[in-house]
Amino acid sequence: MGYKIAVAGATGNVGREMLDILAERGFPADEVVALASRRSQGKEISFGDKTLKVQAMENYDFSDTDICLMSAGGSISQEWSPKIGKQGCVVIDNSSAWRYDSEVPLIVPEVNADDIVDFKKKMIIANPNCSTAQLVVALAPLHEAAGIKRVVVSTYQSVSGGGKDAMEELFNQTRAVFVSDPIEPQKFTKRIAFNVIPHIDVFMEDGYTKEEWKVLAETKKMLDPKIKVTCTAVRVPVFVGHAESVNIEFENPISAEEAQNILREAPGCLVVDKREDGGYVTPYESAGEDATYISRIREDATVENGLNMWVVADNLRKGAALNAVQIAEVLVNRGLIQPKKDAA
Repeated sequence: MGYKIAVAGATGNVGREMLDILAERGFPADEVVALASRRSQGKEISFGDKTLKVQAMENYDFSDTDICLMSAGGSISQEWSPKIGKQGCVVIDNSSAWRYDSEVPLIVPEVNADDIVDFKKKMIIANPNCSTAQLVVALAPLHEAAGIKRVVVSTYQSVSGGGKDAMEELFNQTRAVFVSDPIEPQKFTKRIAFNVIPHIDVFMEDGYTKEEWKVLAETKKMLDPKIKVTCTAVRVPVFVGHAESVNIEFENPISAEEAQNILREAPGCLVVDKREDGGYVTPYESAGEDATYISRIREDATVENGLNMWVVADNLRKGAALNAVQIAEVLVNRGLIQPKKDAA
């Protein structure tokens, strides 16, 4: 018998992507339920070749559900995830609500799948921030090979990371430029069309933004607390796909060629690094793809044992929905949960 899966926040960008990926990957589910707020109740949403009717999460009984993929926002997850967990349903949460809880594993399956065994403490597993997910997929095999001391990362993050309203704002502003209409920023602090904004999430007392702090804290939690990380997060006028310029200082010597060979063999990584025009991957090309693409791998002569590289991935997939489904697959494939229908 298969599993019963609920997708909370099914009408959002990531929720829809979760449904698509569950269908694409043939997840062993006998039943998939689409959940959202009461105002979306009754809406129809596609799941593979089927159509699901959205149910209101506040009225839903999770006691016969095995896994809930939660993409309904941090405040909703804070309220609901513990309640769902107490009904014996494992929550895989896409928000930042549980990432920094010491009793909640923060998982990227290619990086630290073994840490998943701690999920039973709260029946919650956290998905990392979209920019962190692709970063650690690229860093983990290099850290294992040569020991990372310090990482300096600048992110170039697409507007889909801010949700459907952010995507609509980029579209509307771009159109307004061409027809000379006035532009009034709403979701963003400044105009996003044909511009870049060095500000994602709220500012903290030290001058960094919360988005930048997430990259630091989550990288340390998943890889190694001794690694020093600093980040500048930038929003760019791209609909889907995050890119990162990454500078790494290692404990031990590692050449660009050695790094290329390591990354070519690493799970989840795809190296496209031809030193010629177009011999690299851009966010546009990563959209709809599962891999974390790595290009422009080169040695940094300004620091001992230094490398630079360019990391690109679809933020709605590896940065969110795909990673959540991969976590669910680890639970199933390792026999860490059994379908409740079998137990009954």
